[in-house]
Amino acid sequence: MEFFCYHRDRPRSLALRDEMLEEHWSYMDGYAAELIARGPTLSADDEPTGSVHIVDLPGPAAARAFAFDEPTYQAGVYRDVMVRRWRNALGRTMWDFPGGRTGGNRYLVLGLGSGPAADLGLPKDIDEVIAYGPLLSDDGAKWLGTAALLRAPDAEAAHAVLTSERYADVEVHDWQFGGRPS
Repeated sequence: MEFFCYHRDRPRSLALRDEMLEEHWSYMDGYAAELIARGPTLSADDEPTGSVHIVDLPGPAAARAFAFDEPTYQAGVYRDVMVRRWRNALGRTMWDFPGGRTGGNRYLVLGLGSGPAADLGLPKDIDEVIAYGPLLSDDGAKWLGTAALLRAPDAEAAHAVLTSERYADVEVHDWQFGGRPS
């Protein structure tokens, strides 16, 4: 089962985040085979504001353990964590993205919704999509929104990948590929 995890940074936690970086990476190394995508969200000043991990795990309990046992969460870096079942509509990992790790503006687009599902089909320009899929309830029966990682000219173009009126809220965050530097 695939899960979308978004840890949002607590204000003024950058120094602690930096201090915990090696522990975070070591923890993630233990999940290398399960990771579909990962990386930080960023402020306009390129400072981290959160951390996205899309992971394939046996079930909701394993996903919660993954998210809440994470060392920087345990140390107090994050103010909150979203863990939602997710479906990998592209069937690939971020490392398979044809655009590579760098180049262009990268975004997390997070649409939170309820009611009838929206945006279940792939966006038109899938060559610019890094990861895409619906956010679901733990049992996979209820649609709760959509999460996408993509390359776009700007935040407005990234926002346009979702049908705004179908969501209670759409967030767009600068994002970059994560993991240890190669």
